[in-house]
Amino acid sequence: MFEENQKYRQIWHTVQQVPAGKVASYGQIADLAGLPGRARLVGKSLGFVPPVLTVPWYRVLRSNGQLAFAKGSEQAQKQTGLLQEEGVAVLNNRVKLSEFGWQPDLSEILHKLRF
Repeated sequence: MFEENQKYRQIWHTVQQVPAGKVASYGQIADLAGLPGRARLVGKSLGFVPPVLTVPWYRVLRSNGQLAFAKGSEQAQKQTGLLQEEGVAVLNNRVKLSEFGWQPDLSEILHKLRF
């Protein structure tokens, strides 16, 4: 259990680095958190964020820019609203990654990410 908690903390810290107005994929977060190939673990961990932490879960999307929630669902509407508040365009439950995708530079990777 401790190992899983540590991995969750790595993921949460990485998601916290995604700036407002940008999005990242589950796989990208896994890679940057030092957990390559663990995209599903990223999704799972976001369901267990402690209330005392502020983790912008809504900035994490599928690799094709699609929201993970069903179109029209309450969760998809909430995620869409939060992204739109930050200036991210969501059309047909999808975000254009070429425009809004987070591409951290080397200094961000070396100085903000711990892994």
